Amino acid sequence: MEESMEEEESSYEAMMDDQNHNNWEAAVHSFRPPPPTIPAPVREPPGGQLLAVPAAAGERKGHKEGLSMGPPPPPETNGVIMMLKSCDGAGAVAKAAPAPTPSSTININTSTSKFLMNVITIEDYKSTYWPKLDGAIDQLLTQSPGDYIPISYEQIYSCVYKCVCQQHSEQMYSDLIKKITSHLERVSKELQASPPDLYIERFNGALGQYMGALQSIVPLFIYMNKFYIETKLNRDLKDDLIKLFTEHVAEKHIYSLMPLLLEAQSTPFQVTPSTMANIVKGLYTLRPEWVQMAPTLFSKFIPNILPPAVESELSEYAAQDQKLQRELIQNGFMRGDQSRKRAGDELAYNSSSACAGSRGYR
Repeated sequence: MEESMEEEESSYEAMMDDQNHNNWEAAVHSFRPPPPTIPAPVREPPGGQLLAVPAAAGERKGHKEGLSMGPPPPPETNGVIMMLKSCDGAGAVAKAAPAPTPSSTININTSTSKFLMNVITIEDYKSTYWPKLDGAIDQLLTQSPGDYIPISYEQIYSCVYKCVCQQHSEQMYSDLIKKITSHLERVSKELQASPPDLYIERFNGALGQYMGALQSIVPLFIYMNKFYIETKLNRDLKDDLIKLFTEHVAEKHIYSLMPLLLEAQSTPFQVTPSTMANIVKGLYTLRPEWVQMAPTLFSKFIPNILPPAVESELSEYAAQDQKLQRELIQNGFMRGDQSRKRAGDELAYNSSSACAGSRGYR
């Protein structure tokens, strides 16, 4: 009995050796993964499933799936195929892939980086962006009130916004100040060459034109004003531009302008009241201390310039009013008679209308 059992065991071992040998040869020569529909073998060797690692050359594809399998792994010295766990497969595949070279990872040239980041260099600013702003500022500074300026405010606003975002605020502010300073110096020279009879009108025109231009220039540079001038310089763009007119125009002409204004004040209607009011209010805006040069003149257009009236000085005020009325009469202005005449005409018209209305109602 024992002999028969020993014979059966030896035959079984021989059969298993033959089977293992055949399986090893099959794996070496033509390894094929089992199709998905075939169930897994009953006995699975420890270590998990066999991992097929692709190779760069000599690729072989499966019978039906068309998968790139690569050459089978060589057997180990003990005749057993190396088995890897599925969780280690990803690491093996990553190690098998070629490592990226530095040139392939950091191969972004300057033009590509500039395109991706939308960078505005200082050369771009000087050649493209500032010329657009320069032309628009020229038109705004030289336009007459009510004129149509064929410029795109949206385009200029966008240029300023992009330059501020690209850290060109300091250069843009410097260019703007130089541009406006050059313009005001030309205006000052033109005023110096004006004859006395046109001096007041031309100064009024230059002042009004400049203040009107600021109403468009300051909003266009609002981003530069907010993120550079107010933040880093602790100033305001409008105040800076008004100061430029004060320094380069008004200060150079105030001592020639004020005697002409006082002379025009003594001669009624030598200068229109609107022109006189614009100049006086403008000078007060530029520099309030100029009021001390002609307090009476400024008090006629700006309230609370003179101190409050005192009862003891009422007679002096009355004398000044009488003097002004005599001057008006001498210049042919009969304001009192015309006012009484207009009042009589209106009264007669209202009376006749009332009578007509009453007759119609009856």
